[in-house]
Amino acid sequence: MILFEETCGQATTDGTNFVKLLRSRGIHAGIKLDKGLVNLMGTTGESATTGLDGLADRAKKFYELGCRFAKWRAVLKIGDGMPS
Repeated sequence: MILFEETCGQATTDGTNFVKLLRSRGIHAGIKLDKGLVNLMGTTGESATTGLDGLADRAKKFYELGCRFAKWRAVLKIGDGMPS
């Protein structure tokens, strides 16, 4: 199950951390580590994924919280002269 950063710190009403609850039920928690998209100047609506800065530290942090895989998205426009 892929989680957002804020979900990793949330807990159930009895105080059980959400990631630990998932793991106790045999569900591997993952984390979305990219920081979103920005438009690339000089292109026709193409974008780039941000978040490489600090990626190693974020990956370590969420591994320590129990996440065992990560998602990184890249959005490409394919068409006339794209991707550039």
